Amino acid sequence: MNTQNENMKVKGFFRLQIQEHNEDGTTSVVSDTGFRQNQIVNTGYDQFLARVIAQQTGSLFVTHAALGTGTVPASSATSLPGELTDAAGCRCAVSSSTTGSKTAQFTFNLASNVIVSPRTIANVGLFNGSTTSAGTMMAGNTYASSALATNQSVSGTYQIQFA
Repeated sequence: MNTQNENMKVKGFFRLQIQEHNEDGTTSVVSDTGFRQNQIVNTGYDQFLARVIAQQTGSLFVTHAALGTGTVPASSATSLPGELTDAAGCRCAVSSSTTGSKTAQFTFNLASNVIVSPRTIANVGLFNGSTTSAGTMMAGNTYASSALATNQSVSGTYQIQFA
């Protein structure tokens, strides 16, 4: 008997760049995390991946990203520790695409002047809702903290890779 052994792994990666908007209208990158591996939380596997493949009611889709000041989300987390809540625009809508046959990619931008006072940001997450009081987290992780001023924006790229 011939058996086939196929192991599939799902990994996530994110990259954040903080950009300063200068008085002369130019923009410069002041911080770059590089691509860092993330953690897909339990609800991410269940509601965003398994239920979508099974076409089940209640399956969720990534629509927004969030930044926070907290620690790494637990594997059972449904929210991002220390999520920024300064304004309605703190959860950023994502643009989704695929890169190659095995990667889903989400990009987002937190515009300058959305936060009302400087923050030290340290984590990021993907969600299915636009407000901090609603929605479920798919994935998230921490990185070396970065200072974020009110005249700075954050550009993010999040990838979910199947290998």
